[in-house]
Amino acid sequence: MKRKFFAALTLAATLLMTACGGGGGEEKPAATSETTLKIGATPVPHAEILEEIKPDLKEQGINLEIVEFNDYVQPNIALNDKELDANFFQHEPYLNDFIKEHKDVKLTNAGGVHIEPMGIYSKKIKDLAELADGAAVSIPNDPTNGGRALLLLQKAELLKLKDGVSETATVQDIAENPKNLVIQEVEAAQLPRTLEDVDISIINTNFAMNAELNPMNDALFIEDKTSPYVNIIAVRDGDENNENIKKLLAAIKSDKVKKFIEDKYKGAIVPAF
Repeated sequence: MKRKFFAALTLAATLLMTACGGGGGEEKPAATSETTLKIGATPVPHAEILEEIKPDLKEQGINLEIVEFNDYVQPNIALNDKELDANFFQHEPYLNDFIKEHKDVKLTNAGGVHIEPMGIYSKKIKDLAELADGAAVSIPNDPTNGGRALLLLQKAELLKLKDGVSETATVQDIAENPKNLVIQEVEAAQLPRTLEDVDISIINTNFAMNAELNPMNDALFIEDKTSPYVNIIAVRDGDENNENIKKLLAAIKSDKVKKFIEDKYKGAIVPAF
């Protein structure tokens, strides 16, 4: 009788443990799947802006991984080679020119985010009126940013370009050079380092800020807010319709990000949405 009682008691305990998830370990909730989105970006301001939306994308199941670059070539190569899902560092004229030069690259603009006004900087003069005859000037050596720099020099009335030239202008398109400026073409990322050697340098805002130059305070002359050079999110052809890319664009074009740009950069970076 005792044997039957203990057998029944053991069976009841086993059933109770099974019903409560015992005996085989506690039941765990099913793991939620998380997608990693790998974005290439230059450090300032692109990576800083992306950091702002990390928590927002996390709530949507997207882990945003930011890969920093300090040049204008590798982020497009890495994106085309599927090492990245998108990149954020360039404007569309640069992307279009890059695609023309690299026929195997199939990238496109997924959406514009902000404008980085290009500026003229110097460590030797405080005003462009002080610029001497034969002054040395460094500009970006890539075609679109080089042309953009020449257009800015023209707007500052330091030289005149041939009629009809656009952002693809080259030094060969200079029609009038009254101050006999000596133009030196340098890789964009290296331009801040040339300030010790040249009289003025035309520098992209991201590289200026990375060198602790404040475009609003330190630039002798700067593009205005009508600049057409909107920095974009670039993706591989067809991925602009990817749902995760759409979520990325929605997060980065939010009121939260607009306020962040306005508060942090105080006019040196201008939202384009």
